Amino acid sequence: MPSAFLYGEGILTVSIALELVNGTRKGILSDLTKETIVKGAQCVSKIIENGSTVYGINTGFGILANTRISKEDTKVLQEKILQSHSVGVGNKVPSQVAKLMLITKVHALAKGFSGVQLSTLERIIWHIDNDCIPVVPEKGSVGASGDLAPLAHLFLPLIGLGTVQTNLQHGNEWKEESVDTIFERHQLSSLQLGPKEGLALINGTQFILAFATIGLDRFFRCLELADWVGAMSLEALMGSASPFDARLHELRPFEGCQLVAQRLKKLLQGSAILESHANCERVQDPYSLRCMPQVHGASRNAWLHLKELVEIELNAVTDNPIVLNENESISGGNFHGQPLALPLDYACFAAAELGNISDRRSYLLIDGKWGLPTLLMDKVGLDSGFMIPQYTTAALVTENKTLCFPASADSIPTSLGQEDHVSMGSISGRKFNQVIDNLEYILSIEMLLAAQALEFRRPLKSSSLIEHMHSLIRSKIGFAKEDRVFATDIEMAVSLFRDPSFLHHCSQQTVTNGVELNKGFPSFATY
Repeated sequence: MPSAFLYGEGILTVSIALELVNGTRKGILSDLTKETIVKGAQCVSKIIENGSTVYGINTGFGILANTRISKEDTKVLQEKILQSHSVGVGNKVPSQVAKLMLITKVHALAKGFSGVQLSTLERIIWHIDNDCIPVVPEKGSVGASGDLAPLAHLFLPLIGLGTVQTNLQHGNEWKEESVDTIFERHQLSSLQLGPKEGLALINGTQFILAFATIGLDRFFRCLELADWVGAMSLEALMGSASPFDARLHELRPFEGCQLVAQRLKKLLQGSAILESHANCERVQDPYSLRCMPQVHGASRNAWLHLKELVEIELNAVTDNPIVLNENESISGGNFHGQPLALPLDYACFAAAELGNISDRRSYLLIDGKWGLPTLLMDKVGLDSGFMIPQYTTAALVTENKTLCFPASADSIPTSLGQEDHVSMGSISGRKFNQVIDNLEYILSIEMLLAAQALEFRRPLKSSSLIEHMHSLIRSKIGFAKEDRVFATDIEMAVSLFRDPSFLHHCSQQTVTNGVELNKGFPSFATY
């Protein structure tokens, strides 16, 4: 069991954040952090007592910043902000996204610059530890004053409102329940929020950040497996490994491109198929084979850039105002989502491009060239073979293109013009994950076709690594001699693709063979 993570003190990484979501690591507050939190809350109390005017503590919000709130109403103000800002619409976000929002919010608030009460943070941690996760609608944030609407919904249960998803067995089955039911079961009651707490809870980028963090993990798996799948396609198509020569990529040393070239070279090492056509008359392969290092590598560079920025945000304070002490607070714009919105859009394009090139390889596999049967079946006519699965990749690739309009390129003024530039980063984060949803299917279909095509090269065998991957696929999906309901095969393929153990088993084979695919590229080897 990994050591506990110290909220407010530890350095939160993507991997640690995901461990906290999955329950394989526990987050706690140290005594020192508790003291810091209490001091922050005391600063806010003293600001109220001193009568100083500080935004969100004793003023209204947004365009109402100049409206003074009486000392008696400062606590009521904080409950009202949660209610008035709970205007989200659409489907609820996945429970792991909402849970990650709670985790990242606790880490930010525990740094002591937001003036929240210790009891409030302890209640949020209770929700995390007990998998009692608030229901959060997916739409309604413009990603500027933070993710106001989704965060308001996230914290309604603190004041006895909203609904939650519970996971009593800590498995994959979630049940939606009312807050009243949860309170009765666990003998809890609603909290009385202190001055500024409501504002501290809803100001921040935790909705954008949660989607970015989970998207990073999913995109990483796609990048890793795209090289394996691409290598299998290249083998089935009798492609050349010479474009992956390290000497070529040293002349244009983009880190991601060099890594992919190295990985492809190692994945193909020892292939009898590769050796069988070493002196063939084919001069060049199509770009979808030859340029995998450049295309897959560019997408890896985008992933790395997003990862670097996400890990800054994971450890940032994105509240407003920031309370430095009882005499000094700063009203600024740390809640603005632009620092993540831009790289999220870039990563969205990068994920879409990984699908674009995969679709082209799928087309090559069914095209009937270089000794493969047309549509990957010996007899077609009565049977359509694998014609139509490529229709699906074509549709998904086009859908991804429509999702590639950069949300961060748009801005609509809100709060009667007070908030006159917004990031739309919440949309960037959701679109990024939608594109990955499609990408997983696109790569899974290529994997299905490549596995079918590879068997037409028998008795020649590929490398031990590619053959191992092929055997894993065949353990779930058999060779198709005639038409069947290929939707079943596709769903099985994507289920295999999304299963973390699939990539793990492939990676374990590299260890068995003494091959380090990512050697020399530590930035890409781990979170």
